[in-house]
Amino acid sequence: MAFPEPKPEKPELPKKLVQNLECKQGAVRAVRFNVDGNYCLTCGSDKSLKLWNPHKGTVLKTYSGHGYEVLDAAGSFDNSQLCSCGADKIVILWDVATGQVVRKFRGHAGKVNCVQFNEEATVILSGSIDSTVRCWDCRSRHPDPIQALDEAKDGVSSLRISDHEILTGSVDGRVRRYDLRAGELYSDYIGSPVTSVCFSKDGQCTLAASLDSTLRLLDKDSGELLGEYTGHQNQACKLDCCLNDQDTHVGSCSEDGRVCFWDLVEGSLALSLPVARGTVQSLSFHPAASCLLTATGGCIQLWREEAFALDDQVFG
Repeated sequence: MAFPEPKPEKPELPKKLVQNLECKQGAVRAVRFNVDGNYCLTCGSDKSLKLWNPHKGTVLKTYSGHGYEVLDAAGSFDNSQLCSCGADKIVILWDVATGQVVRKFRGHAGKVNCVQFNEEATVILSGSIDSTVRCWDCRSRHPDPIQALDEAKDGVSSLRISDHEILTGSVDGRVRRYDLRAGELYSDYIGSPVTSVCFSKDGQCTLAASLDSTLRLLDKDSGELLGEYTGHQNQACKLDCCLNDQDTHVGSCSEDGRVCFWDLVEGSLALSLPVARGTVQSLSFHPAASCLLTATGGCIQLWREEAFALDDQVFG
């Protein structure tokens, strides 16, 4: 007779601080790993955007062109371009190597909270406090967006894209999913202003953080509530949530200086990571390793699993 496969061990969560980097760009509003996790971007309240190798603790380039604080940024699939957005209502497309502005997209009526490339990096999507998501063609010289999604009744706080879907979170308390293949819009009511959304890695679920200090895991297709996660503080600020690289845990920033991770299935608090005294503003989980970036005040921190040694470094 065949014995059942042993239950795989849950991956170890990152709790060992291996880098603490002073960014020197005012308060860091967002930190984002690039597509392969070798580099990261930091968005500063001093209007600058910086590219880092966080594993070595080195800054590689500074990008200047925004007129006010930078609130979000993303890298393209081939690492050749960046997009960023900010409180100046502008979305900027950058050339990574030269640091030059390729295009500036104007059209939002208020500060732009979130920005993402589509998979081919031919379109930039941006979500704004003006309640719209706008889609900008990177290759066209036309100044107007190719589409504006205006279903939200209040500011759009967060935005994620899969190969055929757009996921948005809004201050009106709704998570909206646009299925581009089917031409359908699905909306789930959370009831509290949504500050951050993301897809699970397997594409089956969505995770939403809201200002009632609760994370909610939803079945993507049915909208069924699969799990609720509490124990952190999120009542005033726009804070990031995430899933780890293996979809076993969900995580969130907290206004009391911690990052919290919960077991996705059991809902129990698996890790309460003390990061700082003030609010942890932003986080980003590595796409393929137990590795976490956090941002608090003017610094970012890189966390690894306990067994990690610096000479194990496998990144570029």
